[in-house]
Amino acid sequence: MPLSKPAEREHIHTREVHCTGYRRSDGLWDVEGHLTDVKTYAFTNSERGTVPPGEPIHEMWIRLTVDDDLHIHDVEAVTEFSPFGICKDIAPNFKRLIGVSIGPGWRRAVNHRLGGVEGCTHIVEMLGPVATTAFQTIFPLKSKDSPEGPTADNKPPRLLNTCHAFRSDGPKVQEFWPDHYTGPAAD
Repeated sequence: MPLSKPAEREHIHTREVHCTGYRRSDGLWDVEGHLTDVKTYAFTNSERGTVPPGEPIHEMWIRLTVDDDLHIHDVEAVTEFSPFGICKDIAPNFKRLIGVSIGPGWRRAVNHRLGGVEGCTHIVEMLGPVATTAFQTIFPLKSKDSPEGPTADNKPPRLLNTCHAFRSDGPKVQEFWPDHYTGPAAD
């Protein structure tokens, strides 16, 4: 059981984010995100009138086209459902991500180009799981022997210190990248 039994409650809202990675025939990769927000009850929207239960208040898509190094070559964003018609107008701004690489500084680069009034909160939020999906799509196929392939010039592995399992003084770093292990010597 993933979570403990909850208190008695009523389902009100569901947000779903679905991300998928694809290898393209031209050697690039497409990573797509799809977000929906739906309510379990009808409500009134100033532009859409009555929104029935189950009809999305938000439905947005984004596609990043990246290369093996997670460098962005193209972006397409679409808003299918939103509270206001004007929400769709911001989608072209997501092209500002072309030329950016997913990696260190990713969130800062996204916020610089698309933060606040320059983007859509929901599509920007979706870029986190889309970036992770890009990494999970591409990286395992590039390196089959370890969670991260050999590093050139003994550079620190990309995953080093990114989570509890890959902390530099932990057993997985000692196992996968002993040259970068900082913990106590093995007995």
